[in-house]
Amino acid sequence: MSPTTPTLVPAELVELLDDAALTLHELAQGCSVTPEWVHVHVEAGVLIPARGSQATEWRFAIATLTRARRIAELEYTYDADPQLAALATDLMEEVAQLRRQLVLLGG
Repeated sequence: MSPTTPTLVPAELVELLDDAALTLHELAQGCSVTPEWVHVHVEAGVLIPARGSQATEWRFAIATLTRARRIAELEYTYDADPQLAALATDLMEEVAQLRRQLVLLGG
């Protein structure tokens, strides 16, 4: 048996694999919103950065991209208040979680 050689991952791919890799601008672009929209929603507590204490340092998880897209869509489609859109998104995420648990339990 020969010893295995460790696989080197290029630095630019490491950040892509990191769960908190999206910057403020990347999150905004991924949601088709402005960086100001993201900033307002972070300040309101609707979106939460995975890392960073200042906007220039914020890094968002990939799951936040999905959440932000849902919130933006609800705000646009129903002219919903950000807090109401976030609540609806929370409920959608909870239903999805419960459905996954039901499938695991054989339901």
